[in-house]
Amino acid sequence: MTDRRRAGVLLHPTSLPGSGGIGCLGRDLFRFLDFLSEAGFSLWQVLPLTPPAAGNSPYSSYSAFAGNPLLIDIEAIIEDGDLPADTQLDGFSTDRIDFTAVASQKEQLLATAAANFFAQGRTPRLEAFWRFCDSTGWLHDYALFQALKGHFQGLPWISWPQELALRDPTACERVSSTLGTEIGVHKYQQWQFWLQWQRVRTYAAERSIAIVGDLPIFVSHDSADVWCHRNLFLLDDKGFPTEVAGVPPDYFSSTGQLWGNPLYRWEEMARDGYSWWIDRIRQMLTQFDLVRIDHFRGFESAWQVPADATTAIHGSWVPGPGGGFFTAIQNAIGSLPFIAEDLGVITPQVEALRNQFGLPGMKILQFAFDSDASNPYLPHNHLPNSVVYTGTHDNDTSYGWVATLRPEVAQAMREYLGVAGVDLAADLIRTCLMSVANHAILPMQDVLRLPSEARMNLPGTAYGNWGWRMPPQSLTPALAAHCRQLVKRYGRLGTLTKA
Repeated sequence: MTDRRRAGVLLHPTSLPGSGGIGCLGRDLFRFLDFLSEAGFSLWQVLPLTPPAAGNSPYSSYSAFAGNPLLIDIEAIIEDGDLPADTQLDGFSTDRIDFTAVASQKEQLLATAAANFFAQGRTPRLEAFWRFCDSTGWLHDYALFQALKGHFQGLPWISWPQELALRDPTACERVSSTLGTEIGVHKYQQWQFWLQWQRVRTYAAERSIAIVGDLPIFVSHDSADVWCHRNLFLLDDKGFPTEVAGVPPDYFSSTGQLWGNPLYRWEEMARDGYSWWIDRIRQMLTQFDLVRIDHFRGFESAWQVPADATTAIHGSWVPGPGGGFFTAIQNAIGSLPFIAEDLGVITPQVEALRNQFGLPGMKILQFAFDSDASNPYLPHNHLPNSVVYTGTHDNDTSYGWVATLRPEVAQAMREYLGVAGVDLAADLIRTCLMSVANHAILPMQDVLRLPSEARMNLPGTAYGNWGWRMPPQSLTPALAAHCRQLVKRYGRLGTLTKA
């Protein structure tokens, strides 16, 4: 996948236009895939598709395995006959996502759809649903977890009655019977998500578009994964974290980033051959062609912070599983279809781990122009086995970034690129596509020439992120033709195919 020149676009499905208050796996996504094909792109990168928890971040999820129910296309549910034909999601802005309002309406509609589905009795669709349930090992635990969260008004599992928080088998069996209807709703949602995503993946493959997924290294404490596998995490006897994850002070924050995720007991995971990780990666490979490993350096060593800390300043680096982990994964699944997110404090040991398994790293052009010629993000230091971006979901848009550049950095950029600098953001896009890196990926905001207001995330801030939506009618034939010309010029043209 990474041995030839390709170009792609980074866009999370929630950012798609359309009715319903949030992008979904419906017709606007298929139009987007058509646009990518027409524009010559052959990669589509997404953020994690799992159900978001705190702050609506896709990197903070209730499950490392489940799909986000808010991405389910209601029109497809209507076509299935599980909702009336006149069902609508109304009253939402097309500019930004109101996650609370969208969740309130959509969750109720999906609960109604599930009730209608089960009321139909034994049908071929019901048999297909049960086959899905029987073949999905994580599903019942996840559905029970979500049903219990609803029963306890959203409280984290650590605040549930002790017999449920600590998963007493008798208590869990009893509550599984009591909450059977709610459990069925969550299983129905996951079945529908799976069906709809498989249609998306097939449609993309028919257009020779590879989908790049995103695997956060850590999981949320308030998740089905930690609830079900407490022995795999650094927790005390009551289930509270003893140490949490973060990063030290960096480009984004002078106090570091305190993520708060529990850290792994790597020795415990190694005892059974990293089976939880193998299951997780196998699940992702049913959805994606390539997987970006977020915070790859955590596999070499991770920043460990006391659980009661208020910032990430006073932490320490602790060893990760290293090459033994990736060898176990390789033995289980074969070749490693990974991109290593190797940003931040990268040591020779991290680079050696990445290179040991031939994983492409990331080059971010917005980081390139504020130092000297040794800066690894400058194009003359790029390598073919890498993925170059103008910026990521954590960066400002390139047009917003250029507008706030210090004069000396803007001048350094003009001199390096040999341009007058009339449109430095456009120059950055051309430079990205020109790079020797085999893969070049542009955030959709840069393709659309959007300012800072379209930024997806500001690291270190808990709220106000992830809500950007692409303006309607953005994907014009003229834009596709312009992109195709650029992609072709720099030897990255995909195959134009239509089913």
